[in-house]
Parts: sequence; structure tokens; C-alpha cells
Amino acid sequence: MNRENGFTLVELLVTMVIMVILITLSVVNLRSSQITARDDQRKADVTNIAQQLENYYKLGSDNDAAGQYPPTDHLDTEADIKATLRDVNADVLRAPNVASTDPVSVVIATDTNPVVPTPTVNTYVYEPIQSDGTLCQSVGDECRKFNLYYMLESEPNVVKKVTSKNQ
Repeated sequence: MNRENGFTLVELLVTMVIMVILITLSVVNLRSSQITARDDQRKADVTNIAQQLENYYKLGSDNDAAGQYPPTDHLDTEADIKATLRDVNADVLRAPNVASTDPVSVVIATDTNPVVPTPTVNTYVYEPIQSDGTLCQSVGDECRKFNLYYMLESEPNVVKKVTSKNQ
């Protein structure tokens, strides 16, 4: 019997199918891990911003006394945010996957009606609130509490919220 050494076509196909399955599982797992890491970064960013807002509440600023949060007009631009929240790390102002050359991810709520602001995975919505429940927009308004809204990639239809300690 003359038999040549080597693999049969069936053996090669079975091996290739197994490799494709393993590669597919690896790619899916990697993608899931990346989404989880970006979501963890979003949570950390929002927590850090909330802590900086609490520091502002405790210490005040050059223009505002302690005991209130910054109104919307204090956080219009990146420079305003950095000036108002003095110890904030610039990295937390942009969500994961937002380039450092793009505008900051912190956006301002435009209304405090019962509708919840709608952030995206690339934005965090800051909503300062006066004692009467209206949006705190300018110096002189008494900003007594805030809400920070954000969204996770793993739960794209669920808006998450961080509230001020002084609710």
C-alpha cells in the first residue's frame, strides 16, 4: 500500500473551522472587554466631576460664596470649567473615544422640566437646580443641588444619574 504522508482535506477543514470559532470568540470577548473598560471610565469621569462640584460647594470660588453649585454660565466652555472646578483633571472632561481636540463632553441642561436630559455615550449633562426646582443659569441664582446624567455603552437606552450630596 502506497500512502503519502500529509493531512487529508477533511482534517484541514476541521482544523480551520475550530480556529475560526476560537478567533470569533476571542474577538467578541475583546470587544466586550473594551466596552466594559469605556463604561468604567465614564463612571469614573462622572464621579470625579461630581466630587469637584462638591468641592466647589464646600469652598466656593472667587466670585461665589460656599454653599452653592456653579450655575450653567460658569461652565460654558472648557476654560470656564477648568477655572470653576480648579482641581479637575482635563481628561475627565471628555468621554472615552472623544479626542482631546474635540469639545469637552460636559454639556449643560437647558431645562428642568420633568423630562430627563438625554446624554449620549459621548456626553455628560450637568443640571444645576435652584431651591424652587428651576434650572440655575447665572450668578445670583442659588444653585442648591445638581444632577449629572450619563449613558453607558453596555446599556444604551438607560440614562444614569449622579445627584449632589445636598439634595
